[in-house]
Amino acid sequence: MNNTRYMTDGNETGHIIRFALPLLGGNLLQQTYNIIDTLVVGRCLGDNALAAVGATGSITYLFYTLCIGLSIGAGVIVSQFFGMGDNKKLRSAVVNSAVITAVFGLVISIISSLAAEPILRLLNVPKHLIGDSAVYMKIACGGTAAVAAYNWINAMMRAVGDSKTPLIFLGAASILNAAMDILFVVVLDLGVSGAAWATVLAQGLSAASCIIFCFGKGREICISKDDIKADRHMMLRCIKTGLPIAVQNGLISVSMTALQRVTNGFGENVMAAYTVSMRIEQLVQQPFSSLNAAVSTFTGQNIGAGKSGRAVNGLRSALKISTIFAFSVLIMFILFGRQLTACFVTGDSVIHIASRAIVITGCFYWALGAIHTIRGFLNGTGDTGYALVNGAAEVICRIGLSLILTSVSFIGYWGIWLTTCFTWFITAAVSVIRYKSGKWRNKAVIE
Repeated sequence: MNNTRYMTDGNETGHIIRFALPLLGGNLLQQTYNIIDTLVVGRCLGDNALAAVGATGSITYLFYTLCIGLSIGAGVIVSQFFGMGDNKKLRSAVVNSAVITAVFGLVISIISSLAAEPILRLLNVPKHLIGDSAVYMKIACGGTAAVAAYNWINAMMRAVGDSKTPLIFLGAASILNAAMDILFVVVLDLGVSGAAWATVLAQGLSAASCIIFCFGKGREICISKDDIKADRHMMLRCIKTGLPIAVQNGLISVSMTALQRVTNGFGENVMAAYTVSMRIEQLVQQPFSSLNAAVSTFTGQNIGAGKSGRAVNGLRSALKISTIFAFSVLIMFILFGRQLTACFVTGDSVIHIASRAIVITGCFYWALGAIHTIRGFLNGTGDTGYALVNGAAEVICRIGLSLILTSVSFIGYWGIWLTTCFTWFITAAVSVIRYKSGKWRNKAVIE
């Protein structure tokens, strides 16, 4: 079975939608890891345990996303070689990016696990929550290598137009994750550590099985013994392309961590409400994230084939799709916000705050959609250097606005979610300016 897809000819919108749908399925399944953890922890262990797990979210994402950024950069290179038709260099990029990802993932796993408790204290996590938070973070961050491996193989398959194969393995892993959550937390009574172990083991299994299958005989990317050799130039190219995206992701995570620290200062109810709103937001973001990846691959292949005008048409189609989805979600939040948040927690105060919070941020999902689609386009063209500008904008906005807005007496903790809204608006404006400048036209990664 060959699931590769050449997107250099045919209807642009059709290609993007057909490619994005399996990505969306995979992203939604991946989010079930977090949602199932939240449901099991919140319902079985209580609001305090949920707050403890939620307090680790932004910093854990920071370590994960550094590895994810390198994978995205490698995927840009592979997609452009695929569009160009240079299979030899494509295989070299796959092999050398695997080495970079493995080394980086292991280093991050070790550092993040050792630094867990000091980081949580720096984040102003309440003392009575530090214990559970540290346990969850050490296990979750210790599995960063597994997260890096899965996102790397996912990026490689996406680059050659295959968004279906990773979905199959992730689906199996999601079922396993749900079963292990119930076993570890409910049956074996392992507490928050059980939820963390369930997620890490499921992610690792998904990565290992997908890699073995995808590089098997007759698969889309067929690596021979001759291809397995270090290429210093290719490694540097992978680092040069992926590092700005990794740093961007890191900067965004730092800004999210700073916002989490502000949130922690408002007590357990606000912390739990923020955790719930973030879980819902992460779920809603998946269509945007899928469009991001689809546009990146579509753009990379067409840039490699010398069809920049076709790449622009793909971006315009994706922007229309993301805008329609954004306003549909806002209507759903207005009508059913309280019922959605009540699925995660039982406390009336937490539900009250969280249900209003998701409506506030829902008003700006159109801007979030623009960020994702334009970012995917610019990454696909090879203009990954812009990622640093994008990341810096989010850091400045989230840190600065959160301190200003939450200090205003009549705004208070609502400033947490208003900060997110204004950050999306400003970052979207910066992204549009970069696109309109046309600098991306001369940024192709391949010669």
